Amino acid sequence: MATIASAETNETTERARSPGFRLAPWAASYLQATPLILILGFFFILPIAMIAVVSFWDYDFAGLYPDFLTMNYTETLGSWVTWKTYLNTLKFTVIVWALTVFIGFWVAYFLAFHIRRTSTQMILFLVCTVPFMTSNIIRMISWIPVLGRNGLVNSALIQMGIIPQPIEWLLYSDFAVVLAMVHLYTLFMVTPIFNTLMRIDRSLFEAARDAGASGWQILWNVVIPLAKPGIAIGSIFVVTLVMADFSTVQVMSGGQSASVALMMKNQMSLLQYPAAAANAVVLLIVVLMMVAAILRVVDIRKEL
Repeated sequence: MATIASAETNETTERARSPGFRLAPWAASYLQATPLILILGFFFILPIAMIAVVSFWDYDFAGLYPDFLTMNYTETLGSWVTWKTYLNTLKFTVIVWALTVFIGFWVAYFLAFHIRRTSTQMILFLVCTVPFMTSNIIRMISWIPVLGRNGLVNSALIQMGIIPQPIEWLLYSDFAVVLAMVHLYTLFMVTPIFNTLMRIDRSLFEAARDAGASGWQILWNVVIPLAKPGIAIGSIFVVTLVMADFSTVQVMSGGQSASVALMMKNQMSLLQYPAAAANAVVLLIVVLMMVAAILRVVDIRKEL
């Protein structure tokens, strides 16, 4: 009887100690991610799905008509104007990306390796971010009195006798568009590269010098390979921003140039929402392909 009572007592104790309900590890992970999935689904996936649905609708000057037509895609992809606009947008993207990589890397390199004190680094980095506390439109329009026919640049060059008459292509041209975009988006390249360079172990430089490497060899074989994740992250920011920019192209080109985003903006102003939605879907696919190409070249998981 004592043995039976002891066994019952042990069984009751084990039941009290064992939890009543336990989730599997995979189920617990999905449960923890559910709030984020709901937020992203409502604010990100749902709007994109709505754009994709509207891109198949029919329309006229009177309104929109739910349907399933491929007319918007055939007109978009079958027009030489669309292809020319995409090529023009890609031209801006490549030029701005190359310039921001070059400028952003050297600015980040200077802040990371030539400024010794951390406080000075932070102060100079904040100085770089001060212009971004104002609107993009204000910073973009501020180039007009500088590059205009009677602006600061032309006036200074004429007074110094370098040019006999104002340079026309400084403003309302592709040059002005690229200059404004580089000004607007360089910080998006500086920040991730600076963050990556600050993580590099300085003892690697000493080891490279002990092995007989020169300064340029250290830069090419040590610094740049370790900075690739930051360059890739900055490239994703710059590429997506330039591909989606329409205000800079419209203002700085004076209506003489075009981009895909500006084309969609004009379509929406004419109430051609399904055509604009089809253009948006095509643009999204192109941007995702460009981002996928960047991720194939550089593994940014090292940075995350």
